[in-house]
Amino acid sequence: MAGRKRSRSGERGKADAPIATADTAGTSPAGPGGLPLPSPVAATNLVIADIVLRSAGGLLRDRMEKGLLIKSYDQAKAERLVDGRGLATSVALWGASRLARRSPLGLALVAGGRARKQPDSQT
Repeated sequence: MAGRKRSRSGERGKADAPIATADTAGTSPAGPGGLPLPSPVAATNLVIADIVLRSAGGLLRDRMEKGLLIKSYDQAKAERLVDGRGLATSVALWGASRLARRSPLGLALVAGGRARKQPDSQT
């Protein structure tokens, strides 16, 4: 490694990807494991994957929240608590989760604020 030159920052660690030409524009390239991708454009595939992952995560989160609430409440009340959130509550929860994910200090702030909240409060 001592006598080796460093490559430019844009080339480090990137594999040579085939460029879509007129011959291959109509066919979708095979992805990992030989599965065909929905689009030959990598950016479009990333957007599609992001949408699928976010929607699946949201569905899983709602199911998990309802499952945890059913332990304390009946099913109808648990569904009302999860599905009946307003825009302000959803934005506040999104902001708190974003803050908690970005740094250990944010996690401590959110967890500490939640721990200080009154236990008989519902939100």
